[in-house]
Amino acid sequence: MGNALLQVKNLKKSYGDHQVLNGINFKINPGMIVGLLGPNGCGKTSMIKSIVGLINDYEGEILIEGEHPGVESKKAIAYLPEKNYLPAWMTPKSAIKYMADFYENFNKEKAYSMLKAFDLPENQKIKTMSKGMQEKVQLLLVMSREAKLYILDEPLGGVDPVARDFIMETIMKNRFENSSILLSTHLIYDIEGILDRVLMIKGGELEVDTDVKNVIDHNMTVEDLFKEVFRNVF
Repeated sequence: MGNALLQVKNLKKSYGDHQVLNGINFKINPGMIVGLLGPNGCGKTSMIKSIVGLINDYEGEILIEGEHPGVESKKAIAYLPEKNYLPAWMTPKSAIKYMADFYENFNKEKAYSMLKAFDLPENQKIKTMSKGMQEKVQLLLVMSREAKLYILDEPLGGVDPVARDFIMETIMKNRFENSSILLSTHLIYDIEGILDRVLMIKGGELEVDTDVKNVIDHNMTVEDLFKEVFRNVF
């Protein structure tokens, strides 16, 4: 297995008769930024939830630093789900306190620094915030963890195009030293400049697993490759 931070072996997941993942294999080493790409319903979120321990009824094996998902792996992984998970009554200030109490590797100083950079009011209730503001709060909570693997599911979905570069800069600047990022998104143009590798899931199978350098060497962009792989899907 070498020095793999995350290894996924022959991962299969079904919902009733519908198989969404069919034998997925890949690994992520420390320090890598990996894009997880594919159309809606291809199985990206099911795979992510399996890795972080929210789905357990899968076939195959998932290893985080050689261990199956559990208490220790949850310390190593910081997960940003696609949907808002914060209680409506919370404020950024109370959310930061909650995360600091819950995770030993949570950096409150970094959280407040990002709160200021995002120009977010610390005492405004989550329920009164826009979708973009809520997503920024969730992002700063995740990136304030000194984690080994950040798993981000559509971190740019609710922010306007002007803010996307700033969001990506925030992610890169605040990731823990030598950590890895698995980033699921449909906004390929906004992220391909930071990616080391790309994974593309099509029809429940891993259609592409390649270094971005290989894509560039073929005089293509990641977006070009995506369009080629999925041209008959949309």
